[in-house]
Amino acid sequence: MKPLNSEQFWQFACKLYSKDGMQAKLLGYQDQLGKNVNLCLLLYYLDSLELAVTPFQLSELESCIAEFDQHALQPLRATRAYLKTIQNEISDYPTIRKELLSAELKLEKQQQQLLINTANTMVFTPYTNAENIRLYVGS
Repeated sequence: MKPLNSEQFWQFACKLYSKDGMQAKLLGYQDQLGKNVNLCLLLYYLDSLELAVTPFQLSELESCIAEFDQHALQPLRATRAYLKTIQNEISDYPTIRKELLSAELKLEKQQQQLLINTANTMVFTPYTNAENIRLYVGS
């Protein structure tokens, strides 16, 4: 299998995320189930490539992004959410919000790169009807 390409994954992820209902579905996985959206997107990407992950591989993928998620993305999301609650008290809130969203997007892309780097160390099983997301979020 040739290595996965992070830019192709990014393009796939952006396209999938923008489809009707997908953003709400992914954020539901994140907010209600505590799942990582970028990992969900990678699992959908692997499905599209007809590659199945094992539970062990899934665990490795989760581990490779856990620290980055905890120390970079989650605090930024929390900051953005907090500022939204006090936006009327912040004179330049629209600009700050836009810059925080831009930073978050750059961090999301970096997290996807971490996932691709780890995935490229793995050997996936070809499987025509792969539904990797079920392994991660359940049925």
